Amino acid sequence: MKKLFLLAGVLVSLAAAHVVFGQTTGVINYEVKINMHRNIPKERESMKTMIPEFRTMKQQLFYNESESLYKTVIEDEEENITAGGAGGMRMTFRMPNSELYLDQNKGITLSKQEVMGKNYLIEDSVRMSPWKFGTQTKTIANYECNMAYYTQTDTIRIGDREPQVRTQEITAWFTNKIRPFLGPERFNTLPGAVLAIDINNGERVIVAKSIEVRELKKNELKAPATGTKVTQAEFRKIMDEQMKQMGGGRQMIIRN
Repeated sequence: MKKLFLLAGVLVSLAAAHVVFGQTTGVINYEVKINMHRNIPKERESMKTMIPEFRTMKQQLFYNESESLYKTVIEDEEENITAGGAGGMRMTFRMPNSELYLDQNKGITLSKQEVMGKNYLIEDSVRMSPWKFGTQTKTIANYECNMAYYTQTDTIRIGDREPQVRTQEITAWFTNKIRPFLGPERFNTLPGAVLAIDINNGERVIVAKSIEVRELKKNELKAPATGTKVTQAEFRKIMDEQMKQMGGGRQMIIRN
């Protein structure tokens, strides 16, 4: 209950701070770069010849005074990559159909996720991350940014295997020239807009490439509405069932 009151207080304070932070409507265009070789286990090193080392995609964050919508930019329905030289295996990657909506005034998020061609809507509360603040600065997309960081530790269980601990070092760069509580994915609880995220020193990097300060067009920012509404717990059960049908072990991540 104390955490709920604390979060409500932070939300009210940040909403009031809009007059200080200034820019309250626009679009941030991000590039996401993922190192696909980083987590391949040593016993499967040969997979590196079949998978490109890096994959990039585009994301957009639409925002107004109290809401934001982070979504994938679908340019091609499928991305085909041939690896391993001439005659190599042809691999097909399908862009995920996902959206993350945040209502700052209500302190809730609504996530749209596609699983096996079916859409689900998962409602959750805004979760405050344990950010620490550094002294370094960096210029991103012509905005001076400050650094924040924290370490996230998860327990991963795959099927009946022994649980393993995974640690992620997360570094963010945010600007106070754009309103607070903005950022890609769930990195949206800093006193300014998050323009870059680095996870594990290059394992996954999200960087703002351009920022459009403008009034939003009709329907550019609206909460996702198509899909079956489920809770986080219900969605995990759905994922468990899908993995069982595919004959694989379910990877479960438990937040510590």
